[in-house]
Amino acid sequence: MKPPRRFGVRTVATLLGIRFAYRFGSRLAPGRTVAHAARVFQTPLPSSRERAAHALTTMSARKETVDVAGESIATYVWGDPSTQPYILLAHGWSSMGLRWENWAPQLLARGWAAVSFDQPGHGHSGGTLCTLPDFARTVAAIGRHYGDAEGVVAHSLGGAAVTLALGDGLGAKRVVLIAPAADPMAATRRFARFVRLAERLREPLHRVLAARTGVTIEALHVDRHAPQRTQPALIIHDVSDRDVPVEEGELYARLWPGAVLLKTRRLGHRRIVDDAGVMATAIAFLGGAEVS
Repeated sequence: MKPPRRFGVRTVATLLGIRFAYRFGSRLAPGRTVAHAARVFQTPLPSSRERAAHALTTMSARKETVDVAGESIATYVWGDPSTQPYILLAHGWSSMGLRWENWAPQLLARGWAAVSFDQPGHGHSGGTLCTLPDFARTVAAIGRHYGDAEGVVAHSLGGAAVTLALGDGLGAKRVVLIAPAADPMAATRRFARFVRLAERLREPLHRVLAARTGVTIEALHVDRHAPQRTQPALIIHDVSDRDVPVEEGELYARLWPGAVLLKTRRLGHRRIVDDAGVMATAIAFLGGAEVS
């Protein structure tokens, strides 16, 4: 869970209620408080489904579904990935596959097809709970379904998921990571501070998350995975990103062999994805251009 960008009356009331409950629950009922916090942490914001429902009315993509571990995953396809090289597009936390629609015309103009999708609990996909291991497994499964990609572009938590999935069957020639998250323990630290969960309960929270996914939080850190990657990679991160600090993008650039880091200014965490300059640079890189 990340802090909502805009606070409505209901959101503020819910947040204040959670903070009040966690402040006292951390002392009086730590077990129940951790269980509730784990559910909140793994539940995407409702805005993902709301925005996806609205976007469906004007989308230019062909909607398909892929079964992944018993969940129906919504995919969006531009062009024909069975006959064209395609670019796989992976969204971030509480986002949706159709957030990439602005990229589709540019990719099609290069002769590529494009595929995006909604993670579990997001957009039009099934499921309710989702966290980084689910993100990574879904990316890998979508990649296996449509075949090796010409390239992959991922945003935020999607960047971490792609980094993991490249070691689990996802094939891609080139990789662009936009504002990629690197440190899941830093994410739970930010979450705990935001909802006022006691710091001493973060380790129990990690154990609850691992019990559901089968993956420890330590195993998810980018330092376990990026050094093993061989694809040419472009990391793009804004210096004023308040959701995922630019230091996490810098860490990718240090750990991923041969990666190139491009820093932007005044684009933040979300507008960076739709910036025309970012898009043009990323697409040129996917086509084999050198970026310095």
